[in-house]
Amino acid sequence: MDNHLQTILRDRVADIIFGTVFLLVGFAACATAAMRRRRGVRVLIWLGIWSAMFGVESLVHSLADLALLPSWFQVIIPYLDTVISYLVLVVASLAFLELSLDKLRVWLQTVISVGLAIGVAGIAIFLFTGSDDKLMLYNNLLAVCSLSVLVIVVAVPSLSRKFLVLPSQTNRVLAFGTLVFAMEAVYTNLSRPLGYRTPHFVSPLGFTVFLFSFGYVALQMVFTSERRLLSIESELAIAREIQNSILPSAPPDLDGLRIHATYRPMTAVAGDFYDFIPVDQHRAGFLVADVSGHGVPAALIAAMIKVAMQSVVSCAQDPSELLRRLNHILSGQLRDQFVTAAYLLLDAENRRALYSAAGHPPLLRWRQDSLERIESNGLVFGITPDPSYPVREILLQSGDRFILCTDGILEPENAAGEFFGDRQLEQVIRAQRACPPSQLSQQLLSEIALWRPASVTQQDDITLVIIDVV
Repeated sequence: MDNHLQTILRDRVADIIFGTVFLLVGFAACATAAMRRRRGVRVLIWLGIWSAMFGVESLVHSLADLALLPSWFQVIIPYLDTVISYLVLVVASLAFLELSLDKLRVWLQTVISVGLAIGVAGIAIFLFTGSDDKLMLYNNLLAVCSLSVLVIVVAVPSLSRKFLVLPSQTNRVLAFGTLVFAMEAVYTNLSRPLGYRTPHFVSPLGFTVFLFSFGYVALQMVFTSERRLLSIESELAIAREIQNSILPSAPPDLDGLRIHATYRPMTAVAGDFYDFIPVDQHRAGFLVADVSGHGVPAALIAAMIKVAMQSVVSCAQDPSELLRRLNHILSGQLRDQFVTAAYLLLDAENRRALYSAAGHPPLLRWRQDSLERIESNGLVFGITPDPSYPVREILLQSGDRFILCTDGILEPENAAGEFFGDRQLEQVIRAQRACPPSQLSQQLLSEIALWRPASVTQQDDITLVIIDVV
């Protein structure tokens, strides 16, 4: 018996070693993908599962032959064999799908669909009849067709450049591994019908060469993707610094007014914009604008508004003319985007204010324990080149609190799909009516964060300007 076990062990030692390596590589690939959690690492997940399936199959049979597995596990080996045999083609195709483009991608998606149908049907037949090879011929024919197409694509440079998302140097590595794997598969499948005995190490060795070539290519693709993402993140950080630099560093120090501004972009850069235009010690203009969309395109237009503001400063005391000129400057540059804006001119000395807006949420005024919504809207920027903007005159009283904001304040939704809206906003303003503007701003942002479900991040840029007349 000892001699028999030694013979089996010598015969299976290569399978045990290779199976262990494949299993460890599979776990390592999946763990790497789980830690990185980026879209480009899915190729590592499928490669890891593929390697683990090959390793499990090799180890299970070797340990079973050595009688090292418990009896209950011996019972499930046929089921495990059947599942792996039918589904390994689907997993392999999913791995290649992450590297493919154009018609090759469509071909692989077809192979996955057909392979999955054959696999599910084959496993079901095995469960009900005990026959594990009823559909195996069709599965093998599909595998041969798939492998033939892949060998041709990776071996022909013009095809690999067209159908694979890889640089030419990594294409050569993948081509070498695929050709070795294909030759091993052909040799193994031809030798069995002809009665030749294939050494145990041939199949694992062919897969090892392919596995490491494919793994090298997958890692190169992941690293390239990460370098690209790091470059983009670095550029976005610079863009955010630039955008912050075009915003006012501090509110103007005016007699009779207390001012606080809050700016919370949804992403690294935002489409919201605000600016202050001091006229003298008692008067200043306040502009808040909101560009449709988010991210870099909206941020570029927000930067354009800053540049345009330099040419309309002379109109600071005429809200209608200031908005009209801004629209005229921007209307030819906005393409398919639009901009809403609101402009408030406060004159603390003469106790009056002028307000006009371009499709913007209303100006809010807290006075004598009630919240008033003041609207004076013309068309949003970008509709026509020369619209008119009506102006609303407001008389100021001590204790007035004015709030200019973008719709990022009003539109957050709770778990029931309800907007934060005017009612919640009024409740927060009422509760904080005796607090300074900075405290009201902080409390309002906290209430909005609590209103949103915990799993939902900020969905829009937020800009809030609060002005107290003292």
